[in-house]
Amino acid sequence: MNKKEVEEQIIQNYQKDENMMILVFAQWCVNNDLDPVELYKKAYPKQSKNTALMQGTELTVPKEESEEIADQTLLGVLSLFGNDDLAFVVSEEMEKMRKK
Repeated sequence: MNKKEVEEQIIQNYQKDENMMILVFAQWCVNNDLDPVELYKKAYPKQSKNTALMQGTELTVPKEESEEIADQTLLGVLSLFGNDDLAFVVSEEMEKMRKK
């Protein structure tokens, strides 16, 4: 593999991993009766429509068919990708759920 091929492979792996992070986030939202698009907008109000989020949301399953996604797992995945603003918004929602 030459340098360009290695760079392309790294980018593809990152995009795959990022898509998995988006799917984990979207499925966690579905599992907790939250709208992933609304939460994302709350975290990033100035960002235009996120195509990857839309695609990830389409891949979610009804919460009855999903495995549970632990809160700490989601927060870990979000921080791994530097989504601190989204992790903050998610943490706020987790706190609201605990108070119910």
